[in-house]
Amino acid sequence: MAVITIDGIRLEVPDNKNVLDAALENGIYIPHLCHHKDLNPLGSCRMCIVEVEGQEGVVTSCTLKAKDGMTIRTKTPEIERLRMLALELLLAGHPEDCSTCPKYGNCELQMLIQYIGPKTGRLKLRTKGFKAEEGNPLILHDMNRCVLCGRCVRACNELRGVKVLQYQKKELETYVGTLHNKLLKDADCRFCGACAEVCPTGTIRDKVINSEVKKEDAVVPCRHACPAHTDIPRYIRHVKNGEYDEAAAVIREKVPFPRALGYICTHVCELECKRKEVSEAMSIRDIKRYAADHDTGSCWKGKGKQLADTGKKVCVVGGGPAGLTAAYYLRKQGHTVTLKEALPTVGGMMSYGIPSYRLPREIIAEEAAVIEAAGVKIEVNTKVEKPVDLLKEYDAVLMTIGGHKGVRLPMEGNDLEGVVLNADFLRNASMGKETGIGKRIIVLGGGNVAFDCARTAKRLGAEEIHLACLEARDVMTADDEEIEQAQEEGIFVHPAQTFERITGTDHVTGVDFMNVESFTFDENRRAIIQKEEGSEHHIEGDTVIFAVGQRPDITEEAGLELGRANSIAVKDMETNKATSVEGIFAAGDAIYGTKSVIMAIQSGREAASEVDRYLGGDGDISEVLAPVQEADPFIGQCPGFGYLEKKHTQVDGPEKRSDNFNLFDHGICDGDICAEAGRCLQCDLRLKISKPSLWGDFSESKEA
Repeated sequence: MAVITIDGIRLEVPDNKNVLDAALENGIYIPHLCHHKDLNPLGSCRMCIVEVEGQEGVVTSCTLKAKDGMTIRTKTPEIERLRMLALELLLAGHPEDCSTCPKYGNCELQMLIQYIGPKTGRLKLRTKGFKAEEGNPLILHDMNRCVLCGRCVRACNELRGVKVLQYQKKELETYVGTLHNKLLKDADCRFCGACAEVCPTGTIRDKVINSEVKKEDAVVPCRHACPAHTDIPRYIRHVKNGEYDEAAAVIREKVPFPRALGYICTHVCELECKRKEVSEAMSIRDIKRYAADHDTGSCWKGKGKQLADTGKKVCVVGGGPAGLTAAYYLRKQGHTVTLKEALPTVGGMMSYGIPSYRLPREIIAEEAAVIEAAGVKIEVNTKVEKPVDLLKEYDAVLMTIGGHKGVRLPMEGNDLEGVVLNADFLRNASMGKETGIGKRIIVLGGGNVAFDCARTAKRLGAEEIHLACLEARDVMTADDEEIEQAQEEGIFVHPAQTFERITGTDHVTGVDFMNVESFTFDENRRAIIQKEEGSEHHIEGDTVIFAVGQRPDITEEAGLELGRANSIAVKDMETNKATSVEGIFAAGDAIYGTKSVIMAIQSGREAASEVDRYLGGDGDISEVLAPVQEADPFIGQCPGFGYLEKKHTQVDGPEKRSDNFNLFDHGICDGDICAEAGRCLQCDLRLKISKPSLWGDFSESKEA
């Protein structure tokens, strides 16, 4: 260790540590611009100059190594004069109107100006004359604002090893760019964002970033978009390295159904994936599926949290994803948990709504068995009519009954024979019961459930199937893959249609429609529809399936306050899932309507935390299952990275799949999975870059 003195303050620092970092780490601010803690020192900006007793002149503190006995001064008239001159040189080619810069108020150069003080003069402004490069995805490059600190070049070369950014010359002007001025995509940029992260000015900045959320969420939008906030980049890295057990363990830190989600998750994360700005979004769901399918359990089995028994008893009513999730985590918190399910098996809509060709039933059984093995007592074929009565035996009750009751639109002919509700139809089909459908089916609705109904009807032998919805094709709520596969199977899709009436006397004979020119919703979520004049038309059919929503199967006799669409009213869907009855909580589709399995899981997690706090716990259900490993920031070069093609799943053709319930999407093959994982931009690495040490972060000021 070396003992040095900076401005009269005695410090003990490691030998050969640079003086600038030593000072900053000990609360002593020395102005700097080109220096960054994660990068090799350069000393080019001359802002961090200091005087060393016994040495002539000044020296840059970022390149000065600490030696025992050093006495250093950071503020003298000569130092201030030289800093002012260095600052004037930096500003000579910099735009004067900083207020127009997107980084205004968060610019390190601006803060330096404020620290050093008002300028007594300014060198004659020179115009660089660069055109801002806006042709790159994700990154905007405006060299007119560059002060040649070199941070971006060092980050690209030293920190990441990508080596795309270099110093270039244009006439007499030095600038930062790519070889032959190629676009970043053509220069094999990895779009990691390190250059934008370390840039102290508005020279290199993000083109696409959500300023309304926390920075960590904006930088890693896939993780933020996931309702459960699964650490997506982390498990993708494990898959890239062939570490499937580790990847599955990362997923299990947030959700108890990694395999099921790998097959049927709505993958909203992919909609926010920044890779789609470069080429196509990552196949996040399929990567998850591969990891879960190849998991041996070595990283998580027997290694999760299990607190000591609390003596508290909880009853969870409903065995869907929300209920199973909540039961699982409540048991881990030490409570005795009983789950009551009205149907013969648990799983909720995963078992009785989603067809088996999308989600094999053995996967649900396998993952439910993990929850039961954790100590959750499961009682099936047990319907709860009055949850209030359960409080006589249990300390808390959680209602997660889902939305198992279909919605019948108030339209002419809705009570004719041949009209079927989506939930009833899918449940009966799943259980091998009579479904009540004929040969010519008309499905009303445009979501994934509607397509599940249409495609199930096809597999049950229907000869002609039409699906109609209010939304235009480009705003239909169903996944594109669902729509495309349904059409491949011969299902006729009719977007932008009104449902005028169901025709027939005693039995359905068809549906009358009109074309929709436009529609919006009013403040009460009622549709305001503009119909195309003279567009009336009729589709013949013997069965109509309403697939326009579902609601909880509950009445006021249950003793709970109910809300809109028969939902269970809670104090706050996000933060307080307590119902109108003390000790009874609710979560999942039962409180907000039918949405998705991943949202139900997250709602179950939130409810488990709330119930745990109600019972005297701390509500902390977090756990670490995967080994904690620091990701290597040196990602290296990858020729053609921006053009790497998305790897798709192996899907059986329509002729092989449309007459049976066998799984037809076989996921990404073994030979492609690592390549697909390797397409990830690894956005989270950016969060590992040290934050700059700014004047405002220190207690001292210039006058101190």
